[in-house]
This record gives sequence, structure tokens and C-alpha cells, in this order.
Amino acid sequence: MLVWERPEPPNRPVLAPLSRERIVRAAIRLADADGLEGVSLRKIATALDVGPMRLYGYIENKEELLDLMVDTVHTEIRPSGDGRREVLRSLAEAIRHAAHEHEWLADLLGGRPRLGPHALATSESVMAALDDVELDVVMPVVASVTAYVTGAVRREIAERRAERATGLDEKRWQAAHGPYLERAFADGRYPALATVVRDAAHLDADQTFRIGLEYLLDGIEARISG
Repeated sequence: MLVWERPEPPNRPVLAPLSRERIVRAAIRLADADGLEGVSLRKIATALDVGPMRLYGYIENKEELLDLMVDTVHTEIRPSGDGRREVLRSLAEAIRHAAHEHEWLADLLGGRPRLGPHALATSESVMAALDDVELDVVMPVVASVTAYVTGAVRREIAERRAERATGLDEKRWQAAHGPYLERAFADGRYPALATVVRDAAHLDADQTFRIGLEYLLDGIEARISG
């Protein structure tokens, strides 16, 4: 029986009150502060002032805990809008926002579908918005959008982590590596790349994400409507 379907053990009033929700919320707070490496049943038990063994009545292992954490974050991913394009755009923006609020989510995006009730509710709202699309096309369309968001978010979170690790923000990193690129471009081996680096607009992460998303949505709409 999956963790979402398994009943919780009866609460014992002589002990500190406990529930899966309290455990998961404590885990999310730890992950928000220190990443997934900062999450353990021992640390959660300490945060909740309970014995670690009590947690095993609610959650059997860390994989179940991660599933519950991701599903809880899906309460923040609620696509909305009129029509399929607006809902797909909203889905992408909501996933990105959730990952910015919870950086550890970027490490868990992708892979097998999440099957918790909140994740299923998110999927249901997206599928409902695509009810006029050929059935066999629905999953590839949604997969294209989520793959785009996953790639973009992981790049953005990697940049955040690199900035914290090195103390260099993106502009300072570019300034530090600018002389090397100028030397690399000087002999003419990379003319197309040199033109883009020197002459193209340097967009921030928000602009880059939204322009790329609009190109993707344009392609999806053209293919569906064509």
C-alpha cells in the first residue's frame, strides 16, 4: 500500500502530537534551509521534539518522505487560465516559482511521474485544459513543457549555487572570464559565437525563460492547429 493510502497510527496523547503533515512540513523547512542533504529522520525528530523511532510509524524510509515533500509542494503548483496555452504557460511558471522557493525541488524534477494526490490534482487540471487536443498528443505536449521547465530551472538553481560557492555573481563571473574569451575569439575560430556574445542582448533569467517558453508554446500551438 502506498504511503498516501496507508492510515496513520493512532495518536497517543501522552506523547507530543505527531502526523505525516507535521513530519513533512518539518522536512521541507530543513530542506529549504540546508538542501536535501540537510534532511534526515533524526533531524526531523529533533525539530519536532520526538524520538526518531516514532517517525517510522508514519514514514518507512526517506524515499517515501521525498515523495510526500514533492507532493506537498504541488499544493503551490496550481495551473490556471483560459485555454490550453494559458494553462500550459501557468504550469511552467508555477513549477519554476515553486523551485525558486524550494531549491531542492530542482533535484527531484523529472523521472517517474509523481502520484500523490496533489500532483494528480495538478495533472488533472492540465489534462482538462487539453481536452480538445488529440488524445495521443496530450502527454507529449505536457512532457515538452515540463522538460523545458526542468532544464531551465536546473540551470538557474545551478547558477545560484555556484554564486554562493564562489562568491561571484553572474556579472562578476563574466567579467573575470571576459579576457579569456577575447583571446579565444581573437584568432577568428569562433566567429558566430563571438558575434552572439559581443552583439546580442544579454537577457536576465526571467526574460530568457519567458522568451524560450513562448517559442515552445508557439510551436505546440502551430503543430496542434496545423
